[in-house]
Amino acid sequence: MNYDTVGAEDFGASLRGIGLNLLVRDVERQIAFLETVFGMKAFQPTADFAIMTYGDQVFQLHSDGTYHSNPLLGLLPETPPRGAGIEIRLYDTDPAAACAKAEAAGGTILQKPTDKPHGLHEAYILCENGFAWVPSRVKDTS
Repeated sequence: MNYDTVGAEDFGASLRGIGLNLLVRDVERQIAFLETVFGMKAFQPTADFAIMTYGDQVFQLHSDGTYHSNPLLGLLPETPPRGAGIEIRLYDTDPAAACAKAEAAGGTILQKPTDKPHGLHEAYILCENGFAWVPSRVKDTS
């Protein structure tokens, strides 16, 4: 699928499995953060929407204004954090490299890269919208 040109109806009809849609205050700033820190790519970016890819995974960003008649809008807090309780895990991202870029891109490092008992080396980075991004790699056992 060509994400640069796909129409909304065809894109919507193509979605399968579990989807991720993040409501953000500023789509353009969130795109900049995700591209800078995690090397993601944005397609059809506007002030209200973007299709995002991370490897072969796809998800969406929407501005608050696009949810004017959605029941979730009334549940959004006025101040961050918004994403408390969800971890967005990025298994193909080096935690140290992501942390090195995160603060300059407007993120907050909640936990520096750490080896975890479940076999991963991971970090926790909070974006300005309050979502916890967790870059992870299999920990080095050598």
